Amino acid sequence: MNQDHFKAAVLEGIPDDLPAEKPYDPALNHAPGRKDLLTEEEKKLAIRNALRYIPRRHHRLMAGELAEELKRFGRIYMYRYRPDYPITARNIDAFPHRSRHAAAIMLMLSNNLDHAVAQHPDELITYGGNGAVFQNWAQYRLTMKYLAEMTDEQTLVLYSGHPLGLFPSHPDAPRAVVTNGMVVPNYSCQDEYERMNALGVTQYGQMTAGSFMYIGPQGIVHGTTITIMNAGRLMLGTGEGGLAGKVFVTSGLGGMSGAQPRATVIAGGICVVAEVNPKAIAKRFSQGWVDEVYEKPDPLLSRVEKARGDREAVSLAYRGNVVDLWEFLVKHEVAVDLGSDQTSLHNPFGGGYYPVGVEFGEASRMMSEQPAKFREAVYESLRRQVEAINELTGKGMFFWDYGNAFLLESGRAGADIFTQDGHYRYPSYVQAIMGPLFFDYGFGPFRWICTSSDPADLVATDRIAREELERIALDVPADIRGQLEDNIHWIREAANHHLVVGSQARILYADCEGRIAIARAFNRAIREGKISAPVVLGRDHHDVSGTDSPFRETSNIEDGSMYTADMSVQNVIGDAFRGATWVSLHNGGGVGWGEVINGGFGLVLDGSPEADRRLEMMLHWDVNNGIARRNWARNEGSMKAIRREMERAPRLKVTLPHLVDDDILEGLF
Repeated sequence: MNQDHFKAAVLEGIPDDLPAEKPYDPALNHAPGRKDLLTEEEKKLAIRNALRYIPRRHHRLMAGELAEELKRFGRIYMYRYRPDYPITARNIDAFPHRSRHAAAIMLMLSNNLDHAVAQHPDELITYGGNGAVFQNWAQYRLTMKYLAEMTDEQTLVLYSGHPLGLFPSHPDAPRAVVTNGMVVPNYSCQDEYERMNALGVTQYGQMTAGSFMYIGPQGIVHGTTITIMNAGRLMLGTGEGGLAGKVFVTSGLGGMSGAQPRATVIAGGICVVAEVNPKAIAKRFSQGWVDEVYEKPDPLLSRVEKARGDREAVSLAYRGNVVDLWEFLVKHEVAVDLGSDQTSLHNPFGGGYYPVGVEFGEASRMMSEQPAKFREAVYESLRRQVEAINELTGKGMFFWDYGNAFLLESGRAGADIFTQDGHYRYPSYVQAIMGPLFFDYGFGPFRWICTSSDPADLVATDRIAREELERIALDVPADIRGQLEDNIHWIREAANHHLVVGSQARILYADCEGRIAIARAFNRAIREGKISAPVVLGRDHHDVSGTDSPFRETSNIEDGSMYTADMSVQNVIGDAFRGATWVSLHNGGGVGWGEVINGGFGLVLDGSPEADRRLEMMLHWDVNNGIARRNWARNEGSMKAIRREMERAPRLKVTLPHLVDDDILEGLF
């Protein structure tokens, strides 16, 4: 398909004539079938809801086809409407558009659905088993048409993948406002979500899937590298020697978890990762994110011990169930230094976790046809997994929850995961590492995407970002010097690790000063022609401000407000009127539906003075909203950080807490 045909196909939107049926490609990694949970009347309603997108003269034919999809897959994806052109992050000007900012959004959402990037591309799922960009292909087609037609005086509104329409606005307004899974609180539970998702009225957007900000495994590999490095420093005393000779055992090679093997190698360690899905293993191996694959545990163990002796940095995948791996390590008394888990336990009964003792294909059948039996198999598997982990931590392994709801679901399964006083045995990675070292000081995942899709532009941005951080590092307080130095090292080495999958993108952790300085320098370079096209700025949810998640990002908030969501909602509102190009607000993300509220943004830098103004205002708020909240929770790092920021920005006035001596409270009750 040539460029003109591509543009015409985008502008066609929902075609008047039915597209040809699309073959179901068994070679692709498809989402598992969802359980049959709708009544007969609800199934009719689901089909009515889907047919709203299709001209009436096709309804009789399509009703039967959609009913078959619902019966076979438990969801309606409208496979027939999947476009014939490859979906990928093209050059920004390859997309038909009247607004260049809208074209940037088209590039970003296309990257989320690229076959090289997405976990289940035909089901419009980017990662996490159910992190969706859209619910069906009609929504994709209509959204692309709207973005191609819109001007800078319109805003696109998206309700859980559904393009509500283009509404009059103004150039300073966001070009798109996205919400996913926003449900009246009393109905925000897993069963209700499954029902509403099957009806086609809501979706689980994760964070960066439904907000068009996913950049492949690189998006998490940096944070994972930082986490693993600091786990070694804090828990093993590795110091500057890194993780040489240290073994990290975990699970998952999906869109997020697939970062673990690469991150461990960058940190100098040995990663042993289990994965049950052969297609996921093949994908990560072909992309170079895992070095070697083993079918049996015995040769895997021999390889681990050789790497340990040689202090070799290497990633080793075990094709099998992680519970079998943990139990094998216990039985053979293998010394493990670090352990975690990144199965998609936010979605434990819909393909996010595969129970031990059940073959992969059989598990996929059981979850839809025998959901009660599958649920109990998952819970029994979690109980065995925790038992093995407890054995190894008793011998010196440091284990942490990676924010995937492992502790939450293990507790629900009745596993031995609690201490005598009712707390979890193991901390989340935010409680133990990322919260006190990074989030409390405003350091978080600042990411950018070169809309030219030209690797030369990425090289230029890497250099600019490094130079800005090196300049800032000349005069910083001791409590954040290490964070800066780690990120300078990261950006110096990033290109050597071949991290790009999909869009020409990069990520590093920076605080408010660093983010604004880098963004300002990017915008200047675009204006001067040193970068050939606009750059999109964004972040994910592993950040100081955008996410209220009591089992992950805000798990180190201990003033009783960890279950509130004012911060993330305020974050989106503030980003919207301070200049974000698009904003998003999601129920769910990482730890599960109803367990977290996420706010996100995208900001297009186009070299203009308006972009200079927007980046200053928006990035300052996007970081300091969270620092101010953490300061009020009496987090030590945040109290220091917000005082420094008020000195740097005189118009900022934040309420500071008065600390209470413990002895004053003794004996009051």
